[in-house]
Amino acid sequence: MAIQWFPGHMHKARKEIKKVMPKIDLIIEVLDARIPYSSENPLIAELRGEKPCIKLLNKSDLADAQITQLWIDHFQASRNIKALAVTQDQPAQIKQTLKMCRQFFPERNVAVKPIRVLIMGIPNVGKSSVINTLAGRFIAKVGDEPAITKRQQKIILDNGIELMDTPGFLWPKIHNVSSGYRLAITGAIKSTAMEYEDVAMFAADYFATAYPGYLLKRYKLDALPKNDIEILDAIAKKRGFLQAGG
Repeated sequence: MAIQWFPGHMHKARKEIKKVMPKIDLIIEVLDARIPYSSENPLIAELRGEKPCIKLLNKSDLADAQITQLWIDHFQASRNIKALAVTQDQPAQIKQTLKMCRQFFPERNVAVKPIRVLIMGIPNVGKSSVINTLAGRFIAKVGDEPAITKRQQKIILDNGIELMDTPGFLWPKIHNVSSGYRLAITGAIKSTAMEYEDVAMFAADYFATAYPGYLLKRYKLDALPKNDIEILDAIAKKRGFLQAGG
């Protein structure tokens, strides 16, 4: 099963990025730290080629810290890539990105030739919040719905860096079913792109396997039910979501 959710503005964004890429020095790709593999857009790797890249693992406060560190090590093992875990309530953390940008160009006189940075990411990874923090002011609209940013915008920062924002975009077909579910759970694709029940059952099965203790504690369950449907029933009962008749 391939998931298709590629609105017209995403197709337009891809064409515009390809056009502007020759003028760009460096890429910042914002990832969701909870799903680094699933939120890494293969089209971004294709478009950037060999240009330096900073992988920002955003929302790291919601992710498993040990797994996040493994991903940072994995990314930094590649040539021309740096990686950093960040969270929105630690702006100083996010601003380290600017220092990392300059480290790629130690000899550059940024007063004469600014570092041109393109910031990209799939929808709903928190890219707009990162931009606002880097700029030190409200620049980009922030929201929980995917695909808030609809057009490119150029932001001049105070430290010799020009930042270009782009709309969040996915790849046309998501063939990895597991990745599709993860993208749906974290809000990267519209809720209408998949069946609610399928997404919920995937989430229940995943957490029961990877983090059973979390499920028990979060939903105050006495014991972990045997399968995904029973887990969802138990959670619904605890939260008073079951209607009369089951």
